[in-house]
Parts: sequence; structure tokens; C-alpha cells
Amino acid sequence: MSSLSPSAGRWSELAPTQSSGKSVAPNRDEVSAHPRILPASETPHASPAKPVCNGDVAIRLSVIVPVYNNPDQLSQCLSALRAAAGADTELIVVDDASTDDVSSPAAHFGTRFLRLTRNAGPAAARNHGARYARGQILVFVDADVVVPNDAIGRIQTLLDRHREIAAVFGSYDASPAAPGLVSRYRNLLHHFVHQTGKVEATTFWAGYGAVMRSAFDRVGGFDERRFPRPSIEDIELGYRLRRAGYRILLDKSLQCRHLKRWTFWSVIRADIIYRAIPWSRLILEVGEAPDDLNVSGSQRASVALTGLAGLFLLMSPVRLELLVLAFGCAAATFILNRDLYAFFRRAGGISFAAACIPLHLLYFMYCGLSYHYVWVQSMLQKAVAHRGGKAGPSRGTSC
Repeated sequence: MSSLSPSAGRWSELAPTQSSGKSVAPNRDEVSAHPRILPASETPHASPAKPVCNGDVAIRLSVIVPVYNNPDQLSQCLSALRAAAGADTELIVVDDASTDDVSSPAAHFGTRFLRLTRNAGPAAARNHGARYARGQILVFVDADVVVPNDAIGRIQTLLDRHREIAAVFGSYDASPAAPGLVSRYRNLLHHFVHQTGKVEATTFWAGYGAVMRSAFDRVGGFDERRFPRPSIEDIELGYRLRRAGYRILLDKSLQCRHLKRWTFWSVIRADIIYRAIPWSRLILEVGEAPDDLNVSGSQRASVALTGLAGLFLLMSPVRLELLVLAFGCAAATFILNRDLYAFFRRAGGISFAAACIPLHLLYFMYCGLSYHYVWVQSMLQKAVAHRGGKAGPSRGTSC
């Protein structure tokens, strides 16, 4: 894939804007209560503070790696980061109360090692690292990710040249490390979704992404109380950044290799419990569903069509002609996702693509079921609150 140059013509839509004056940083509650997206002319700049010096070198970037167990993958991650880090970059490893020895690889690669006293999740680990970070740019990298040699320099150059951008993130590459159908399907799906997403992003991804320190502090960092386990803590942070008026960039040339090995059940568990349900609640709470990435219009239509296909199929013993409607809905879903399936074919051949399609249809199916589960939960909560004469919070879903 060709490199994305910050000075290239494709950047015209992200030209620097002039601030309308010095803004007063809202507190976290104010940011949540007023979800107004500022136009570009009012976008606050994430201006860096004076660099913190470490001897003769000013620390400009702090790379924060949260880790829980798996020291082998951490070693691969840190080896790549050490090769990519310049003299103005510090590496911080935050141990989320691992039971494995992750301090040895951290020490081997000369990182700053911090440890939480109890397992609190990646949101808390990232926040803890940010408290001790000295850089103006906070770069978040997952411990099961291997970045390219220019990973840090590209982020620094991009944010230096485009001061109106407060955060940037990339994607997994098209060469996942873990073998097997499910792992390849899952990682390639992530790659495709991010590579076809909007450049002006509406959310954030902390697998390989960076935030200006000033913007991160202003919105209050990751919500570690709400997300004590790996979930959508980075997506929720992106929502708050956008509501505070900051601009987020998806740079499709920032790609990293994912080392994680997925199983069928780990995918379903992660998708339903840690993504579909909390993301759905978040969308209903903020009152908007951005037409991008996993919640784009085509994805939502695919969820609806797959659900209808399943419903018609279940009812077909009663009325046989419903099989035609079920087939029609399945065909429409295939057409909506034909570019993805063509990508699977290019990546692994026809047999691989054919095996991925039922996995993807199943994904749409349980996303829809998750939606209805939380929607019903939301309606029940509203009914109980109404009977009790109290205004309860609205919670709902979307995958």
C-alpha cells in the first residue's frame, strides 16, 4: 500500500483551521452533557506544551503499552517499538497485575515499568501510564501488536504538520501473524473495516493510535470505571474527543501486525459482551450513530437483513414461500458486503472467502440479537422509572 504523505493532495479536507479564540476547557461532565460537534472553524487546537527534558534530549512522545500476561508477545512488541523510537521518545510498559513475568522483557528493552496492584483493565493501565508520561504526544500500542520501523516518526510528523488534528489511529495490516481460519478472518475484517472507513474519523482506536496530551487531559482520559475489562474504552474516548470539538484522523497507511490468536468462542464472547452491547448503549446515550466503521449504514442494513433472513427461515415450515424471502435477504446482504468478500478471496483464495461468509453472517446475526436484548432492557428500565416517577437513564444498542 502506498504511503500517505501529510502534504499530499488527499489532505486538502483537513487543512489547518484558525481558532475563534481561547476556549475554556470544559470539565468531564460538561463534555458529556453537551454533545455538540464544533465546525472546523471552531475546532480547538491540541497545542503541545513545552517539551520535558531528559538530560540533553526533550521527551516529545510517550509510548504507553498496557500488558496483561503473555511476555512473548510483549517482547515482539517492544522490540519493534525500540527500533521505531527516537531519542525524544520514552517507552512505558504498564503491567495490569499480570501473573506472568512481564517485567523481564520490559527491562530488557529499557522501558519505564509501572505496575498496577490489581487487575483493572487496559483503560486503567493506559491512564496510569499517561499520569507518569512526560511527552506531549501519547502513543498507545497494544502489547500484541508489532509496529513498523517508521511507526513513531510518522505519527510525530503528522501531528506536527497538522495542528488541527488532536488524535490519529491506524489499523491492523493484511498479514496477521496467527494462523487458522477464525484468526485470519477476524484480523482481516478489522483491516478491511478501517481501510474503508472515513479519513475524518468519529471515534478512536488504541491498538495503534496517538492523542495529544492536552486533548487527552481535557476530556479526562479513558473511562476506567465504566470499562474495567477490555471493551470499547477507546471508542468511547473518541466520542468524547469529538464532542469536545477535537478532530480525529484515520490514517490508513499506519498499519501494524496483530499477533493475537482468536478462537470461535473468544470472537463471539468479545463481539457480544465487550463490543456490541456496550457500544450499543453508548450510541443511545449520546443520541447518535455515526455512519462509519462498524456502525455504518451498510453494516446496520446487513444486520437487519440477516435478522429477517433468519426469521423467514424459521417461519418457512409454516409458509414455504418464505424461503424465497429468506434467500432474497441473504442475497441482499451478500451484495452489500461483496467488496469485503472479494477482499477475503484476494487474501486467501475462494475456499477461505467461502468459509468466512458464514462467520460474517453469524456476526450480523448476534449483533442484531444483542441490539434487541439491550433495547428491551432499555424499554423496561424506562417503564420502571416512569412508574416510580423517576427519569432513568436511557440505554440501548447497536452493533
